[in-house]
Amino acid sequence: MNPQHATMKSTRTLANCLRMAAAVSLLAFATLSANARQVSQPLQGSVTDAKGAVVSSAKLAIRDEKTGKTFNATSDGQGHFLVPNLPEGTYTVEVYTAGFRMTSKKGVHVGADHTDALALTLQVGGATDEISVDADATHSIAAAYAPMDALLDEHSARTEITSAFIQNFTSPLADYGEAVNMAPGTFTTNGNGIGLGQSSTYFRGFSDGEYDIDFDGLPFYDTNSPTHHSWAFFPSQWLGGIDFDRSPGTASTIGPTPFGGSIHLLSKDLSPVQNIRGGVSYGSWGTLLADVQYDSGATLPNKKLMTFIDVQHMDSKGYQSNNFQNRNAGSIKLQYKLSDKTTLTGFSGVVFVDANTPNFNATRCQMYGAATGYTCTGANALYAGAGIRFYLAGNTDTYNPLNYTYNKYHVPTDFEYVGLKTQLPFHLTLDFKPYTYNYDNSELYTAITPIVDATTINGSTSYLGLSIAPCNVGVTKKSTGVTALPCGVDKYNSYRKYGETLQVSQTSKLGILRAGLWYEWARTNRHQFPSDPVNHWADQTLPNFSELFWNNTYQPYAEYEFHVTKKLNIVAGTKFSYFKIDTKQFADDGKTIGNLCNTTVTPTVCSPFVTNHGSYTAWLPSADANYRILNNWSAYFQVSTGTIVPPSNVYDYNQTITPSNPNPSISQPPKQQRSTTYQGGTVLKLKRVTLDMDAYHIKFQNSYTSSTNLDPAVFYLQPGSVTKGFEAEGNIYFGHGLSAYLNATVGRAYYEGNVYTPCIAGAGCTAATPLLTEVAPSGQWVAKSPTDTEAEAITYQGKGFDVGLLNKRVGTQRLDNGSYHNQGTVNPFGVTNAFLNYTLRRGTRFDQTKIRLSVNNLFDQHNFTSYGIAGAVTNYNAAGAVIPAPVISANGTTYADSFNPTSVSPINGADTVSIQPGRSIVLSVTFGFTPKH
Repeated sequence: MNPQHATMKSTRTLANCLRMAAAVSLLAFATLSANARQVSQPLQGSVTDAKGAVVSSAKLAIRDEKTGKTFNATSDGQGHFLVPNLPEGTYTVEVYTAGFRMTSKKGVHVGADHTDALALTLQVGGATDEISVDADATHSIAAAYAPMDALLDEHSARTEITSAFIQNFTSPLADYGEAVNMAPGTFTTNGNGIGLGQSSTYFRGFSDGEYDIDFDGLPFYDTNSPTHHSWAFFPSQWLGGIDFDRSPGTASTIGPTPFGGSIHLLSKDLSPVQNIRGGVSYGSWGTLLADVQYDSGATLPNKKLMTFIDVQHMDSKGYQSNNFQNRNAGSIKLQYKLSDKTTLTGFSGVVFVDANTPNFNATRCQMYGAATGYTCTGANALYAGAGIRFYLAGNTDTYNPLNYTYNKYHVPTDFEYVGLKTQLPFHLTLDFKPYTYNYDNSELYTAITPIVDATTINGSTSYLGLSIAPCNVGVTKKSTGVTALPCGVDKYNSYRKYGETLQVSQTSKLGILRAGLWYEWARTNRHQFPSDPVNHWADQTLPNFSELFWNNTYQPYAEYEFHVTKKLNIVAGTKFSYFKIDTKQFADDGKTIGNLCNTTVTPTVCSPFVTNHGSYTAWLPSADANYRILNNWSAYFQVSTGTIVPPSNVYDYNQTITPSNPNPSISQPPKQQRSTTYQGGTVLKLKRVTLDMDAYHIKFQNSYTSSTNLDPAVFYLQPGSVTKGFEAEGNIYFGHGLSAYLNATVGRAYYEGNVYTPCIAGAGCTAATPLLTEVAPSGQWVAKSPTDTEAEAITYQGKGFDVGLLNKRVGTQRLDNGSYHNQGTVNPFGVTNAFLNYTLRRGTRFDQTKIRLSVNNLFDQHNFTSYGIAGAVTNYNAAGAVIPAPVISANGTTYADSFNPTSVSPINGADTVSIQPGRSIVLSVTFGFTPKH
């Protein structure tokens, strides 16, 4: 590894660590000190339902048992209540709200020596109780017990995933992607096991990079493309819920990719009750998770500061062989109430990931051995038949390229924000959040070639069936002409972002006006150097690529929510999306932009770098309406637009001036890809049944691609596509805490419109040759879009128990091979998970003590979830003879016919395979302690 790069990364990482550790330590010390100074406190606590979800607007009556005097209070939006200045004495506390039985607690002491902090749990009313459903129907029995649900006032297809679901019906190892797996039309995969590496989430046929993810309203994503790293940000212990919007949203929905939808991650609500929790989880594959959480309660003499702290360590061998995972993380969230109208919130989270995940997947041959239709000879013989868990080999053979010690990730991240929310005169509200976050990925990985700085091993020019190429001598590839060290790569991707979100809203009799701005600045440093693992990862002089780039993003917006009648709300608005990139790309070995040596002049002039600039704009209007048919029944309709910003590799073309490439440039730069979504739905909440349904039609442009043989480079659209379908979800409450949750979707995502194809390099193909316009044939499915999905869950929630049996099924998917569409099929697969939890929620000293058993993949299924197609298409005529690939003759030259092969890609032993990880069992024990003051 380049020493300068290593030193810079180490110094930056150490500085970040020290800075964050000092901040967390200082804030924790201040909080603990504040608690130590307290001699008394008002009566405070929280109100939750039987499954742990907060209950807002609950009425409390606090009656002095000696005098009979009664004090009243109401729980806030987070279920918290605070009664100041109670006289010393013993009280009976009663709490009641629509849809729940009244709960009372006697003998609650308030005094100068200590005051009991209450955690009150409400039970849903029984069959004989009088149940009323209020305007938002949040107290429907079925809604109260639903593991996830829709809202009556929603304007698009949304699923609200509660903190109770995350804490009780997902693995304690789960990341945020796995927490949304049960939502309609959604599925998440991770080949190494739940929470043990990067997961991949898809919904409605959209893959990562085609939807937004934000945390407390702040978008986070990579700078080279708008994708995400589930293993490096926001463990599930930091989440207080997820608002999953399967639409581009309204004008006020910010982010780089409001294309397919938004996954809004929410931090945990702060509790007014002091509580300390320490837990250990241990399970399959030597997986250990240790986690400590602390709720300060309302602190300082004025009870205006609340704090949440989490510190955790995770270590696992993983399901896949030698794919070790290690994570250390900590977060702190504080909230200070400056006044009744102004609240200041701060958050900081730090994660360190270390893993041995390689840059490739195992092959068919390695996992299954030879089978009908393919052989495992030559390079495919390496570890053939090693088993479905094979990924990397042990560390005993230093020549072996699959030695796990040669494949390493080190990824520190941090995420911070400060939020100010205040009510101003004239019914104005200001919400302002400046933020910063950092991602710093250092990765080393090998190619599949023996690791040795010699031409032979034991006198042979091959090893393990692989030809030897010395790791310290460059090899020239015939296909590209690029000369590079053959054995390994030193990869680095780091960015730091600073940004802010600002929203001003004004409420009147007519409705609510919202206007705001999201701005973000980012600096990115990326490189990939061919490297020699034998010689302490010594990098070659020129990289595969090395670049710096800077991004500026602006999204101003305005929208108005018209309260047309008491039952009808209409929201209309627009935002302007502006994205600017400035790049500085350094000379490379020819793999990306070239060595930048101009051979058209004498003497040859070499430049160390080249700069480029680009900007992309789009107007994104939206309109939607919600009509309340009855108090417990609503309908909505939405028309919304979204975009995806072009990736940074727009500038990854040959920028070296040569006689055959005299003017390297982009003649037709890409634009932001656009989508238009039309959808309508309905939400119904009865006493024992909830139901929501929606139908959608999405027209969107697919990704751009570029010509590799034209000068100047030309970017052109792949065929557009249409996604349409139907979704439904609901919960049925049977009684005594027993419920059934169901959802199902059917969909179709297919290509349509024009295909723009460049000519095939050769005779007659020049920069002036026009692109060929071809109409996409019908019946071509978009890759990774399933035909259907279904989810079922049976849950019991009561008497401290949360028990669930959950199942998810994903229908048939099609795969592309890079040249042709629909060249492979992934058959339907499903996974069943079981959860058993018992939690103390009685307001005792040991409140939140918990035993948790999680079983993922209960039936130990190992179905394919995806695979990479290695074999090229072989075309045949009607007689079965092999024929050349089909081409189209036009404009005096030929074009590839990418839609009409006469065969499909055959199964190949080199296909890279992803399967469901095996059954995993995790037992968690958490000890909770609530101090008495």
